Amino acid sequence: MKINSDNFRVHENVLVELDQWPTCMAPVYKSKGQYHAILTDHIRQLSALQSALYADNRYAVLFIFQAMDAAGKDGVIKHVMSGVNPQGCQVFSFKHPNVVELQHDFLWRTTRDLPQRGQIGIFNRSYYEEVLILRVHPEILHSEGLSHEARAGEAVWRGRYRSINDLESHLHRNDTRIVKFFLHLSKEEQRKRFLARIDEPDKNWKFSTADVEERKFWAQYMTAYEQCFSATSTRYAPWYVVPADDKENARLIVSQIILDTLDRLNLQYPETTAERRKELSEIRARLARDEAR
Repeated sequence: MKINSDNFRVHENVLVELDQWPTCMAPVYKSKGQYHAILTDHIRQLSALQSALYADNRYAVLFIFQAMDAAGKDGVIKHVMSGVNPQGCQVFSFKHPNVVELQHDFLWRTTRDLPQRGQIGIFNRSYYEEVLILRVHPEILHSEGLSHEARAGEAVWRGRYRSINDLESHLHRNDTRIVKFFLHLSKEEQRKRFLARIDEPDKNWKFSTADVEERKFWAQYMTAYEQCFSATSTRYAPWYVVPADDKENARLIVSQIILDTLDRLNLQYPETTAERRKELSEIRARLARDEAR
């Protein structure tokens, strides 16, 4: 089954209703062996494209991952990016902001970690937490030290959506390409994965009581995600809603979207000028003479 990236894209000015987006779909692979073969091929292509991105040095690329707990963000990043040269890729995970970060605007701490030209940046969670978790738990806004005006009513969310869109538009104009992934997990599949984390000792560290407590707010989180995607999926920084109940399927879909994103950049290795070719020819001749000695 060929993966069409556009099937998962949230198009601009579309009102998102997540119950209309599947968490599970027919697998794009026929067997585990075929899954590994497809992923290996995707990794090979991604490695070549990353080398071209680095040599071309015109664009930076930022991939953002958001999801409910246990949706598989870490696994997608680990498997899909396994063939990437670490010198050309950085992954940042954003937890609860620290004391220093709370003294700045909500975009400050992530802006520091944006990728430079020729590099791939990955945000495992991101500034979008500020319109997701905080929308479900607005009491957290008080810890950010904002004025009453800055955190009053629905205006705070509209203002943050605008700030995010303005930032992403600015980055796009300056040749940072942004793609955002939501790994769409069902509540039932999350329950099964939580049980696995309890039953398998080497996964116990991944589980906390707070994870279960947050399940009580599932409906509120889905609403927050819907409003976020509807407001911030743009032509220049689209959201992709990826069915995540099947981990292998999700990895293949994400890797295909990443490949399509990099392919569209029309990356080129720098051309060698006539003057440079002459210089290289002279250096080669000198090295050949050294060998002869």
